Amino acid sequence: MAKKTRSPLTRERVLGAALALADEGGFEALSMRKLGHELGVEAMSLYNHVANKGDLLHGILELVLLEMEIPGEGVRWKAALRKHAVSAHAAYRRHPWACRLAVAPPSLDHVLDVQIRQMEWKLGRLREGLSEHLAYHGLHALDSHITGFTLWELSHNITAENVGDLAARFLRLFPADDYPRTYEHVEQHLTGFGRDTDAFEFGLDLILDGLERQHEPQTRPRKRRTAAR
Repeated sequence: MAKKTRSPLTRERVLGAALALADEGGFEALSMRKLGHELGVEAMSLYNHVANKGDLLHGILELVLLEMEIPGEGVRWKAALRKHAVSAHAAYRRHPWACRLAVAPPSLDHVLDVQIRQMEWKLGRLREGLSEHLAYHGLHALDSHITGFTLWELSHNITAENVGDLAARFLRLFPADDYPRTYEHVEQHLTGFGRDTDAFEFGLDLILDGLERQHEPQTRPRKRRTAAR
């Protein structure tokens, strides 16, 4: 019987397996020993392809960031930034560990070139439609919405299966007579209120529309005052 040949070990194969393990158990649970076992090799052989654990995390985070769409120049600045933000949110949803690692890398050595390239692209697109002042704050608003909303969303342990029990427990602790608006909000969750609107995109549009509106008065020509007669 012919002996089954194993695919040669490459950096791409190592990172692909590491990405899958991180998606399954988080990047904290990722180890060279576990990765070597997954690939059917000794852990020491991995160091021919990644320098250390930091390089490994650097590599798999880069794979996630490269999934994020960067629209071409033919797309207007606002639509381009919206596409990128929606794509970034989706990538972080697919890889729940990645957002936390991107926001708080272990050291400056782990700030990726692709992160800086994306920042440069976002600032460039913002400056196409906005003033320097608005572009400065707009970048922070966009990035904080992408990462902040995603981290908030991923931290919830509410599912379709347990939402009823959680709501009932909450409402026992905080009666409707004392917290009428909060009670109403919980009831809305239970009845599916607002599910026809994507919450991430709703907040994103508020940011982009708000930036555009703030810039509009600066772009309109001022009316000349007629001299008093």
